[in-house]
Amino acid sequence: MAKMLKNLVAAGVLTALAAPAAYAVDYSDDIHKNDYKWLQFNLMRSEGNKIPFGAQDTTYLEMEFGGRSGLFDLYGYLDVFDIFDSKGDDRYGGDNFFFKFAPRLSLDALTKTDLSFGPVQELYIATVTNVADSGAFGGLFEHYVGLGSDIQVPWFGKMGLNLYGRYVRENYGAPDEGKWDGYMVSTNWFKPFYHFDNGSFVAYQGYLDYKFGATTIGAEAGRSQNALEWFNGIYWHSDRYAVGYGLKAYNNMAFFKDGSDGTGFTQDTSGVGHYFAVTYKF
Repeated sequence: MAKMLKNLVAAGVLTALAAPAAYAVDYSDDIHKNDYKWLQFNLMRSEGNKIPFGAQDTTYLEMEFGGRSGLFDLYGYLDVFDIFDSKGDDRYGGDNFFFKFAPRLSLDALTKTDLSFGPVQELYIATVTNVADSGAFGGLFEHYVGLGSDIQVPWFGKMGLNLYGRYVRENYGAPDEGKWDGYMVSTNWFKPFYHFDNGSFVAYQGYLDYKFGATTIGAEAGRSQNALEWFNGIYWHSDRYAVGYGLKAYNNMAFFKDGSDGTGFTQDTSGVGHYFAVTYKF
């Protein structure tokens, strides 16, 4: 499966590079000309989610946000797990939250220079910060930094494509804390493909994060040097609401080797999970 997933990532990159030349984003006259922002709350239900240590089924509230302001492009979300305090929830009595913050600094806007080429429309310094609960073994606090881009891909239109190095500040006491360990290539998309007469539409939306080369954590018993998350969502959208389903494929989620009991728990970290969402947009 790992080989297939590596080939999938490679094929996606090659498809992007073979795409027609993209239109450049011109910031020479006003870096705020393309500003926008959005905020929404999602009530989510996950079934068979391949989080390590059996945290598979949970109902949670997600605050999701993003936008553009001058030099900066932004995406992020805050998940609050077991929102109904249910004893049947896999997150009951455990971790309460996960936070992702992913700002990108536009090099085109910063330099007021057209840096586009081929399918690449815009270039960024890209970052991601992930933070999770701190418990008996510490918490999660990791950073990714690298080169980002917006690319034009046939049918999909604009997609994000980023390559990062991974720095680990905290990782529940794992030996990669305080070290650079591994890389991540990520992409994301939002493609409306069916429109209704009332203005609502159905979209194919999702992301793919492939982490690799994490040799420090990968050397530990029950751990892996690579991990993948690939979310494929079909959502109906109106101006104020959205309802959707997502199929998410995993491989060695969070660098825990699927089927291994090297961590003292037999991990189920590869396969597919299911997500159901109801959204209110502000």
